[in-house]
Amino acid sequence: MIDWNAIDTVFLDMDGTLLDLHFDSHFWLEHLPRRYVELHRLDESHRLALEARILDSRGTLDWYSLAYWSRELSLDIVALKREVAHLIGWRADALAFMEWLKAAPIDVVLATNADRQSLGLKLPLTGLDRYVDRIVSSADFGHPKEQPAFWEAMQSLHPFDPERSLFIDDNADVLECARRYGIRHLLGIHQPDSRRPGRAHPGFTAVEQFAALLPAGTG
Repeated sequence: MIDWNAIDTVFLDMDGTLLDLHFDSHFWLEHLPRRYVELHRLDESHRLALEARILDSRGTLDWYSLAYWSRELSLDIVALKREVAHLIGWRADALAFMEWLKAAPIDVVLATNADRQSLGLKLPLTGLDRYVDRIVSSADFGHPKEQPAFWEAMQSLHPFDPERSLFIDDNADVLECARRYGIRHLLGIHQPDSRRPGRAHPGFTAVEQFAALLPAGTG
């Protein structure tokens, strides 16, 4: 699927690409709304309103900011995430893929919309940081990956050749933005959340197993 001789840099999303999106899906759409109502002693209508508000903010920096939600909801979001932190884990065979990448002569960059508080929770539990050369959060740039300014800032911080770069992400809007910027090799993720059905990525090839990306004979 990939001619690795044509790749110098690999950009990788975190949630839904390397890590199972089930943790985030469960936290934002189930655990947080439930705990919000419990802790503030509100009725069911407030839970439903919060679910809608969370979904409406998708694609913005606020959606990914734990500080924003802590402030808006008067809750310690990091503490609430720790209540279900046992759900944080790698997607199937992603770790083996990262071990191969680590040994390859390729520059590996974690490019995530997760903010630094989210990274502070997940990296110690997964050890993902040991397999990449650089970690970049969209919060560092002030622009989510859905916006061209993200890639412009990335180019300034970490120069790369778009023609010789691979980007893997589970978000089709993010992939489309990267395509417009000129990144040549783009892959989606068929099933970001192990507990939910696969999703379509119109216009992009979607990965079902990372093993399919490895050179023949690997492993």
